[in-house]
Amino acid sequence: MPNRAPNNGGRREELRPVLSPTPTPTPQQPLPDDSFPDIHSEQWRTPDTLGLDVNNQGQIFYFANDDKTETATTTATPQLHSNEYISKLAEVNEKQDTVKDNTDDVDDDEDSPYDLVRCAVSNKDEPEMYSLTFRVWILGVIFTGVLSFVNQFFFYRQNQLSLGGSVVQLLAFPAGYVLSRVLPTHQFTTFGYKWSMNPGPFNIKEHVLISIFATASSGSPYAIDVVTIKKIWYKSDLGFVASMLFILTSQLMGYSFAGLTRQFLVYPAAMIWPATLISVTLFRTFHEIQNFGSRLTRTRMFWMCFTGSFLWYFVPNFIAPALSYIAILCYIAPNNVIAHQLSDAYNGLGMLNFTLDWSTISSNMGSPIAYPWVMACNLFAGFVVVMWIITPIGYYSNTWGTGNLPIYTAHLFRANGSSYDIHQIMTPDQHLDLAKYAAYGPVRMTFQFAISYGIGFAAIITLLVYIGLHYGEEIYQRVRQSREMDEDIHMRLMRHYTEVPHWWYIALFVVTFTTSIIICEVYHMMPWYWVVVSTVVPLVFTIPIGIIQAISNQQPGLNVITEFIIGYGMPGNPIANVTFKVYGYITMTQALNLVSDLKLGHYMKIPPRHMFIVQLAGTLLASFIELAVAYWLMNTVKNICTPEGYPFTCISANTFYSASVLWGLIGPGKLFGTTSPYHPVLYLFFVGALLPVPVWYLQRRYPRSAWQYVNVPVAISIAGAMPPMPAASIVNWFIGCFVFNYLIHKYRNTWWQRYAFSLSAGLDSGLAISGIVQFGLFAKTTMPAWWGSDANHCKLASSGGFLNRHKS
Repeated sequence: MPNRAPNNGGRREELRPVLSPTPTPTPQQPLPDDSFPDIHSEQWRTPDTLGLDVNNQGQIFYFANDDKTETATTTATPQLHSNEYISKLAEVNEKQDTVKDNTDDVDDDEDSPYDLVRCAVSNKDEPEMYSLTFRVWILGVIFTGVLSFVNQFFFYRQNQLSLGGSVVQLLAFPAGYVLSRVLPTHQFTTFGYKWSMNPGPFNIKEHVLISIFATASSGSPYAIDVVTIKKIWYKSDLGFVASMLFILTSQLMGYSFAGLTRQFLVYPAAMIWPATLISVTLFRTFHEIQNFGSRLTRTRMFWMCFTGSFLWYFVPNFIAPALSYIAILCYIAPNNVIAHQLSDAYNGLGMLNFTLDWSTISSNMGSPIAYPWVMACNLFAGFVVVMWIITPIGYYSNTWGTGNLPIYTAHLFRANGSSYDIHQIMTPDQHLDLAKYAAYGPVRMTFQFAISYGIGFAAIITLLVYIGLHYGEEIYQRVRQSREMDEDIHMRLMRHYTEVPHWWYIALFVVTFTTSIIICEVYHMMPWYWVVVSTVVPLVFTIPIGIIQAISNQQPGLNVITEFIIGYGMPGNPIANVTFKVYGYITMTQALNLVSDLKLGHYMKIPPRHMFIVQLAGTLLASFIELAVAYWLMNTVKNICTPEGYPFTCISANTFYSASVLWGLIGPGKLFGTTSPYHPVLYLFFVGALLPVPVWYLQRRYPRSAWQYVNVPVAISIAGAMPPMPAASIVNWFIGCFVFNYLIHKYRNTWWQRYAFSLSAGLDSGLAISGIVQFGLFAKTTMPAWWGSDANHCKLASSGGFLNRHKS
């Protein structure tokens, strides 16, 4: 179960890791004969021997992780396609996968036709292995509840921490083992069905189902943004029941498209879905490769980091919030507006702004440990170009008359620099009143906000051209193979299990589609015919975008397409705009997330009906918890989603609200029309088509040069999250990536392989629980005023533009 990308950027464009072309499995070294222990020992062991890593080019490779290989591991040069490694891995897999197979038509030596899959996925199965057990339900519900609560709670906070699937994978393993030792083994009979709380040892299929259960919908649903802006900004609460139905229809409709596209995106061997292979390897590492000794285990590392993170977060979160962002320039020049604009985290460019708060590092971009170093360099290079070069030039030259506005914010303004009040231009039914709009004046946004939209336009075309140049031939060959190639070993092994019939998914679509029409009509969110149009987008694009993602690990975003369609189709209706985007764009995104999980279940030989049940149950439970948390916070936190409500400032929801005004209330026709000052940003669509071409040429012309590390889509993808992402968060995230994925990864590689992800999961989990505990303890308590209690020492950055200060 690949980790979901963190919710960021006000849902303008999800920032997705993009790997370099052709991720080849690259063994880091030949494996010594004694690298692999006896995995059939009855002693319970923490797996620490075999793992998966990503090299500096974003390529996936496997590593040995034994104490005896530490020197070689840290100094060896990666060897591509090492015959010694491949043969050793095959030998180990053969030992691991010796199970009783009831199949007569499957050759024991048969395997996937693709090297990447062969190195990660077992070509054996044990059909009699139990999977959907009482333990799965208990742990699945617990982890779903925790992740849903934590992620939704932090969604409204200034630092938006998100717990992902790696935390569940790590903790479910010891939790499952404990339950297998303490639960009674008595067998029960319910309606003729025999079951037991403890059918035997905790196994890998249970582990996979728990992880999928907890992460099927653990991130804050996109539809909650709509619920939030309607209640907070548009003052028209949808209500809990209607909101629940709205969220469920947008989430569950994705299941329909996921299930109906299985024969194109899941079953063919050519549809690899590279991101799932990381999860496959982690699961197999836990259950198949086990190596103990007296050394520190991963689980112990997790709890040590959890405890330290839990205790330390009391300091930057309550005692000394100033430690979250230490803006050097603001301390040096406390009365200089330019210094504040350059150094501030939230309304500035983040220069010389550092942190002692892990939430600042990981909350927006996710853990830096999970990002390949060279890809992080590409991302940070794009950040420097956009935020530290283009933005200052455009802003301080007063381009588009933005010099009297803050340098960086998602808020909207009038031409005189005052805040834009949408209630002055709306009719009572929350549509645009043209007469009032003409009298009040056009909306204005900062130079950086406007240019980020233009770079976002370029990023879409750049990614498509990049995929065509680097993967075009491979995609064509894979699609042809998927139609002509016989079933591979994994598909034939899955024939042992009863498949989910298509009519289940069709029935689910009929129910969710009908309900969505009723909700949109009854609550005046969008006319029924636009609901029909919105479902056409995922219907048309799920398969082609899914094929691209299954092969290249990259997903082109279609949110701008949906915004243009509804923006021109229903101008002046902000709620219809965001509702259309939910059903048009997010349904497809949810469908592809679920397809990815289905492919993981396919690789792990999970019975399809068990997958369907846990995905559905996880989504239903998570949606209810997330909406309950959202309403709880919106009804109890004073001044929520405003600066006065710190730390519940809702930076993503603020940007989502601004997007609803720009694309919905005002509309792209007025926003980017020929009379608009922002019209030139549309030309960046054409610039995006040209950007990858010279880099692609140089990579082919000089294959051994530094050009091979340049990834244009990654470099410009950062624009999709700026704003609302704090600029200083990117800076500190990059520093963290440099420390962990360059210095430690290079000079203490064995330690990194063994403990890096446990450390990351422990820091994230401890911080999340600490934040919730502190909210309960100190919700009505304020820290006595002192230097460290002030979270913002760059107040001039948000209080006015450079020109205003300069004139005064």
